[in-house]
Amino acid sequence: MFAVRNAGKAGFLFLAVLLLYSLFNQAQANPRYASIVLDADSGEVLHASNADATRYPASLTKMMTLYMLFESMEKGLMTLDTAMPVSAHAASMPQTNISLKAGDRLKVRDAIPALIVRSANDVASVVAEALGGTERAFGAMMTEKAKAMKMTSTTFRNASGLPDAGQTTTARDLAILSVRLMKDFPQYYHYFSTQSFTYKGRTYTSHNRMIRNYAGVDGMKTGFIRASGFNVATSAVKDGRRLIGVVMGGQTAQSRDAHMASLLDRGFERATQLAKASPEATRPAANLVVSTDTVRQVVRQEQPVTRAPAVLQRTSQTFPVEQTMITDELGWAVQIGSFRVPEQARERASDAARRLADVELAQIAVSEVEISNRKLFRARLVGLQEGQAKSACQRLSRQGMDCLVVRLSGS
Repeated sequence: MFAVRNAGKAGFLFLAVLLLYSLFNQAQANPRYASIVLDADSGEVLHASNADATRYPASLTKMMTLYMLFESMEKGLMTLDTAMPVSAHAASMPQTNISLKAGDRLKVRDAIPALIVRSANDVASVVAEALGGTERAFGAMMTEKAKAMKMTSTTFRNASGLPDAGQTTTARDLAILSVRLMKDFPQYYHYFSTQSFTYKGRTYTSHNRMIRNYAGVDGMKTGFIRASGFNVATSAVKDGRRLIGVVMGGQTAQSRDAHMASLLDRGFERATQLAKASPEATRPAANLVVSTDTVRQVVRQEQPVTRAPAVLQRTSQTFPVEQTMITDELGWAVQIGSFRVPEQARERASDAARRLADVELAQIAVSEVEISNRKLFRARLVGLQEGQAKSACQRLSRQGMDCLVVRLSGS
């Protein structure tokens, strides 16, 4: 009986190994396949397969088109109401499109969902010509931006991802782009979770089924051309941790999505194991600026209340904040993101506070940090207990707001 039982276990183990080997070989046998999963906050790579191999981006190209558009809006060169002219070149773009006609004018507020939901090639050309004069010139601008982001293996020739032998990238580079879209333009990230939009009476539905089918996914983008196979870049949040995944070269949209789901499952499991093995201790920044507005006070618009034993000192920031020494009593925080200007960081933290109106003790904190030789301002809700922080971040994540639970050192 003992021998039979052990033989059964051995047989099961053999079948499991055989299945894994078969799946591995299937991935390796597909010359278009590549994938990567990383932690969006730390940048730690949790999985990589052919991550640096040259691939065709297909419509994931439009993520860079959107980055360039968001950047122009941040610089004040465009607004959501800017109307961009439609040229004959743009109107001639093949499916998928929204049937623009030469001479039309397209507002930025319509272009953004058209690029994300419909993956409209005509809209990509409209944006390219509005920002770069010609689509070829815009491709050069996109490539220059990619190099500046350390996307060293990426070259763009057009704004849509339509076939071009010279338009290539890697899974790793696209993961970098995904992170930069979220970190640099958090105010626009919510667009990537859009499931449908209506233009001129016609409603378009997203091809991105990961958002509907995988709990925690709140964006990004799918893509396909014959040369690339089925591509997808995905962002997902679980227990306050955000992962970025990129899968390229899927045989079908369904198999691509199933593979992405599997990679995310394993990524979250691995990230949890790593966190347990080496718990993060986040050091408070030297220039920590903390508002004494509690979350409930942000909603009520009441006067700030000084909380003992905080030591308060006015600062010269352009927004009314007070510098506070945070005690070890409540040593957990919800990190909202890092921003280029302190006003933007405070605005984003205040938005999070309004969404958590019933959390009494949280305070808005903005700290100056340096990331990749850039001075940024990190927004957090501080003064929380562990359970409060985790619950708050989960609630924000369900509302499409990026966040991370961190433990302050000394707690």
